Order: sequence, then C-alpha cells, then structure tokens
Amino acid sequence: MNEFDPIAYINEPRWQEVRMGLERTSELLDRMGRPQDRLKFVHVAGTNGKGSTCAYIESALRRAGYKTGLFTSPYIITFEERIRVNGQNISLDDLRDVTLFVREHAKAVAESTGEHPTEFELMTAVAFEHFARCGCDIVVAEVGLGGRLDSTNIIDPPEACVIVRIGLDHTELLGDTPSAIAREKAGIVKPGSAVVSWPQDDPGAQQAIRQAVSDAAAKSGQDMQLRIPDFGTLHIGGIKNATRSFEYRGTSYTTKLLGSYQPFNAALAIEVLFALRERGWEITDEAICEGIAATSWPARFEVVNPGPPAVIVDGGHNPQGAVVLAESLRDVFPNKRIVFLMSVLADKDYPAMIREVAPLAKAFVCATPPNPRALSSSDLADCIRALVAEGAGSPDTAVVACDSFASAMEKARDIAGPDNPICAFGSLYSVSEIKRVL
Repeated sequence: MNEFDPIAYINEPRWQEVRMGLERTSELLDRMGRPQDRLKFVHVAGTNGKGSTCAYIESALRRAGYKTGLFTSPYIITFEERIRVNGQNISLDDLRDVTLFVREHAKAVAESTGEHPTEFELMTAVAFEHFARCGCDIVVAEVGLGGRLDSTNIIDPPEACVIVRIGLDHTELLGDTPSAIAREKAGIVKPGSAVVSWPQDDPGAQQAIRQAVSDAAAKSGQDMQLRIPDFGTLHIGGIKNATRSFEYRGTSYTTKLLGSYQPFNAALAIEVLFALRERGWEITDEAICEGIAATSWPARFEVVNPGPPAVIVDGGHNPQGAVVLAESLRDVFPNKRIVFLMSVLADKDYPAMIREVAPLAKAFVCATPPNPRALSSSDLADCIRALVAEGAGSPDTAVVACDSFASAMEKARDIAGPDNPICAFGSLYSVSEIKRVL
C-alpha cells in the first residue's frame, strides 16, 4: 500500500485512450456510493476561457464564505492542482487514499463491463469523492472534452450550467462546425439549472445553445432563461501595478489576469455569480469584487518575468486562443516585435495559430512539447518558414528549431535582447517545462 503511486496509476498508458460516453463513469460512481449526489455544482463547458472563468467563480464563492471545490484540467505545474479545496491542492496523502478507494471499484467495473475506466473518468471519480469527503458546499467543475458525453456530465442538474466562448477544437470528436460543437458543449444543460453563456460569435452556435435551454425547459415544465453577459456595459481600463481595471454594469473591478480578454471572462463569471445569488446563494457585491481581484490562474497571458526581456507564458493552443493572445500582445506591448517560443501538439490547427501571431513576430523559436501527440520542433519550424514565405509575417522573421526548452529559451533571449518581449505559447503541456527552465 505504501508503494502505491496514485499519479502513475491514473496516468497508466492503458487508460489514456479517449472513449466518449457516460456508462463507465456511471457504474464506477454507483459502486462508490454516488459521491456527486452529496455535492452542488457549477458546470463549465466551452472552448476558450474555461479555466480562468472557473477560477473567477471559485474565488468569489470562497470570498462569500463557502467551502469550494475546483476541478480543472490539464495541470500546469503539479498534478495535484487539478483538484483543489478552498484554493489548496489535494495533498498527496489524500490523493493516494482516495485513488486506492477508486481503484478497487474501477477493477470491478472492468470485470463487469470488459472496459476499464479511462484516465479522465478515474480523475473525475477521485475529484468527486475528495470533494464529498471534504464536505464542499459547492464545486466548480470544468468539462474535460465536449460536454454531452464528458464524464463530468454524470451529475444531476447543477446550480448553474456555463458555456464559455466556443471555437473549433477537437473537431474529429465534436464536429467540424461551431454549431455542431455547440450542440455537444450544450449537452451539459439540464432542466432546472441556471444557464449562462458567452454571446457566441457564430449564430448557429448561439442557436444551438438556445435550443438546448428550450428543450430542457420543455422537459422540466419550468421557465428557463438563457443569461448572456452584456458586453456593451463592459469598459476596459488600463494596466497599473500589474493589475487591469475594468467596469461592468456600472461597477468597478480589477483583475491580476492581464490578457485583454480577461475582463470578458470575468464578466461572464460575474453573471454566473448573479445567477447563483438569484437561486439563494449569499454572495455580496463585495465578495464578487474581492474574488475577481484575488483570482490567479497560471499560463493565461502570465508575465512570469517582467524583464528585460519580459517573458510571457500563455496556454493558447488553438486559433481562437492565438487571436486573443495577439490582441493582448498588441495591447500590453504596443509597437514591439515579439520573439515567440512556440510548441504545439500535432493534432492542433497550428498553421492558423501561426498566421494569427506572425505579423507581430521578430522570430519563432520552436521546441517539442513533452507529450506523445507532440509536433517536432523541426516540423513546426518548416511550417512556419513556409507560411512566412507565403507572406504570413515579415520576410526577415527568424525561425529556429531547438532540441530542448533550455536551449530554446537561451536562443529566444539572445534574439530578443533587452527590448523585445518573449512569448511562450502553443501548448499547456509545455508550461511546466518552460517555468522550470526559467
């Protein structure tokens, strides 16, 4: 027992295959005594902004005096950060104890069905069991993939269903249009829940979410309204003392998350908190303001070194993420040419990501992320050179492939000098390695 490694067990290669569906999770949690039934949830799906939106909501709920659980993925620095209670990572001892409990029931599921629960299904079970043992008042749970068939969707109607900005990602599993992806994401909408959604850019995606709300209302016989933030009342201020100010619905807020898109994510979170308050949760305006101001979330336009040269780490890993990253760089570093330290997974739309940021680039320094799905640094560099030759960026943009993150950061600093910022982006799986190098 003392030799059991819960992280190695959960990450066992045999469990890594993505297999959509709720059957295994349902049987596993049933055998465990249905810990999810002892919890209240805010359930968050979407493509871009899930993590920071979850962090804003959890922070404000904690300031309101509630004992909170937070379940997110992937981890940035340590595995344990995926499961937090009142802002604290699950301890290794608790992770070991809960995982041993889950393992016995997972074995029984495998014997019964012929299929062992997947890595994320195991992780979901561990998280729900830990939150239940800790007596959390409310859990903010981020969907792992999609929504309708994601293992987190085993829960009964949550207090609030939240859908952040939808973009094209995981198209091989979720569909190749925004409306198809939205239908999968909106699969978390359940009768009787409050529903809050980003005002989606694509009309088909917005309609898919509205239809999900309408269907849930018809099923329950209850009136259900789709709540959408009013970005017309959002006024974004400047950055001072490493915080960004903004005003929403006439109230002033500050956030330590500096990306130009973060006030929008915060406004979405504020609407969720308003919806919870309408359902009887005691959340004061002061708790919301303090919670937004106190929120921290790694690798979301995170200035990890103010410089010189300034070093920013951003987990943007799809074209939509690259768009908002470029907007933030223009906002925070106007008239600067950026040295991008880029690493990506091979199944991402990295040519579209490159096109979005290339006009800002002084150079691209490429590295290979620590993941089996990684695109090699040399293949990434070849793609960038081809796109630059086609006119995606300035013809004098340097492109370098490196064999490690240490050499990539050294090369990036050499090219940047004291005046040009360095921005590491492309994959959340690279963040811990970049921070280790720094």
